[in-house]
Amino acid sequence: MPGPGPHLMYAMSSGLAVTHLTKGRFSPHHTLTYTLNAFFGPDIGSFSEWLSSTFFAGSSLVSSLADSIHHPFYYVLILGLPLCVFYSCASNFLVQRNLLDSVSGVPLSRRQCLLLIGAGSLSHFFLDHLFEENGHSSMYTWILSTGWWINRAPVNPDAVIVVGFLCACLIGGFIYINRARMTKSTRKQSYQSMKLILIIGSLYCLWCASQIYLVNPRRPAVGEEADLGVLIFLATYFLLPHCLCILSMNSEDLHTEQLPL
Repeated sequence: MPGPGPHLMYAMSSGLAVTHLTKGRFSPHHTLTYTLNAFFGPDIGSFSEWLSSTFFAGSSLVSSLADSIHHPFYYVLILGLPLCVFYSCASNFLVQRNLLDSVSGVPLSRRQCLLLIGAGSLSHFFLDHLFEENGHSSMYTWILSTGWWINRAPVNPDAVIVVGFLCACLIGGFIYINRARMTKSTRKQSYQSMKLILIIGSLYCLWCASQIYLVNPRRPAVGEEADLGVLIFLATYFLLPHCLCILSMNSEDLHTEQLPL
């Protein structure tokens, strides 16, 4: 699986991109907290298991707890509360000592830290699921299982019609929402465009799942493509963590200059 370097550089470069695009509303404090959780966060479980085997003769309790922590969602459920308190206090310390620029002069709240912990955990497993166990991880195997590998996939007319209709609706709807108008709100257009993507994506996944799990015998949903697995994986481990990062940003009414402490 990926080591410290890829986890650190992937998360930090993503955080810096969001910082640049938001003009500092996603501050260096956000990037640092997100990066630390994407780097070492869920691996606390593996590290504690190593400590247990080294100094405590491999306690079964510690081992089972370590396995639970090394999980994209259990990590947040088990350690989310204490870690968000810790990171919030650390952010406050860094602001008071002027050790790390927060742009607005305001430290991260516990809510913001919890969102960043969740984003970091999911980003960690974005790399782990793709590049661990020699390409035979349970997640990667499931993604491939949603494709068609028996023989040459037949092209079913109903699949062509449904997939073509959904893709046409996505493109046509995007053009309609973002059409040239005298008065427009970029934020509103982006929100409506995202709603359109979610609706079409949900219908697309519903179609794929019906062909894979409901129809007997199973039929290829989109030729040989593993679209269901790819869409769910990207939505969970790529889009969701970035959405959590966006939700953790500082509000626009905070001053862009550092506040007196």
